[in-house]
Amino acid sequence: MGEFKDKAKGVGNNIAGKAKDIAGDATDNASLQTEGKAQQAKGDAQKASGSVKGALGDKI
Repeated sequence: MGEFKDKAKGVGNNIAGKAKDIAGDATDNASLQTEGKAQQAKGDAQKASGSVKGALGDKI
């Protein structure tokens, strides 16, 4: 179950981060772009964590 939650949170963070990145680009807001890229990286890490939990059977 932890695998699914981590992957779902990761996808959510990727989507939100991408939206911030695009909005920051459209408005020339470098701070918002940076925040979006950081949130996308967080999403990638969460998805990777979910994959590891899936491979280990949620034993971590």
